[in-house]
Amino acid sequence: MNFDLTPEQKMIYEYGNSLAKQYDRKYWLACAEKKQFPQEMYQKVAEDGFVGMMVPEAYGGAGQGMTEMHLFLEGLSNNGIPLLSLVVGATMSVGFIAKYGTEEQKRRYLPDACKGKIRFCFAITEPTAGTNTIQITSIAKKKGDRYSLSGQKVFISDADGSDYALVVTRTIPHTEVKKKTDGFTLFILDLKKKGVQKTLIPVSITMPETQWQLFFDDVDLGPEDVVGEVDKGFGILFGSLNPERILVGAICCGLGRYALNKAVEYASERRVFNNVPIGSYQGLQHPLAASKTEIEMASLMTLKAAWVFDQGREAGEFSNMAKLAAADSAIRAVDAALQCFGGNGFTKEYGIFDLYPLVRLLKTAPLNREMILNYIGEHVMGLPRSY
Repeated sequence: MNFDLTPEQKMIYEYGNSLAKQYDRKYWLACAEKKQFPQEMYQKVAEDGFVGMMVPEAYGGAGQGMTEMHLFLEGLSNNGIPLLSLVVGATMSVGFIAKYGTEEQKRRYLPDACKGKIRFCFAITEPTAGTNTIQITSIAKKKGDRYSLSGQKVFISDADGSDYALVVTRTIPHTEVKKKTDGFTLFILDLKKKGVQKTLIPVSITMPETQWQLFFDDVDLGPEDVVGEVDKGFGILFGSLNPERILVGAICCGLGRYALNKAVEYASERRVFNNVPIGSYQGLQHPLAASKTEIEMASLMTLKAAWVFDQGREAGEFSNMAKLAAADSAIRAVDAALQCFGGNGFTKEYGIFDLYPLVRLLKTAPLNREMILNYIGEHVMGLPRSY
């Protein structure tokens, strides 16, 4: 296997270094503290062709794959810039439409999405179902040749700034299907439609993407809004969740690497005892070295998961392992960096502690560590189902 990146892939990976010269972590933090979407940065990314990374060139995209999207997001995160909106918007929604949408849908939505003129969010989670998507109760009832959507979604990132949502709902209640995975349909929903309401969910994490509850009250949808087949959406849905795990893994690797790089820089200069840098003390050096090793191993797994996905093969095994390894290693990396900075690590001037709540969130979201371990135990190792 050749681990070398092509010149184009290197350019994609290093794009974050050039973007950070204009929109650095301080810019991202300023937006995050105000709960304000980083519109200027997002528009620059769109203009440079990265929002449409996984959209075919015929529809205004770059025509690249998951490997390139992974390299792009990890490269941004290496600079302390985690654009999570590009996971749920550019990949899970826009990339999904590029793969499964009708020709009309592709021509209507993709060019403007790639240019940053419109944004998408992804709506799947419900308060009563949580991780158990089978039990969602939102439903689009058939009315003639159209549908009426009612229900509720929760923890929908960037719903207030998005123009459209890719909504996962039932068209047959879970109590009426022969097979529990039947009866799912995905719709493109204009968030300005009558019957859609939004409520902010305050969260205790410094990030620019806000979280929302969505309420649907007899929202009118038509066959032109259906992505894929009616009642048959489950298969393509869960195949599309692997990219989310890969890209969250990429972001975790980048943020862990960013924290470690900051710690190395600080520990190489900071002197407390005997006029030698604190980085020469094994009590600090060894945790940093161990975390560096873990981050790079997790990064390799995310790269493998992205490559397997691009080959059209089943990527669940590697995607779940990548997300698990990356989230855990990012937490340990930020913790090791904090210990290295001492009290300075908790100040806004040094900006290290700000990383911790976000990487800790990514241990739980978008899929918690326990469910990932369940998947690996059952589907990879062949152990009995545990839930």
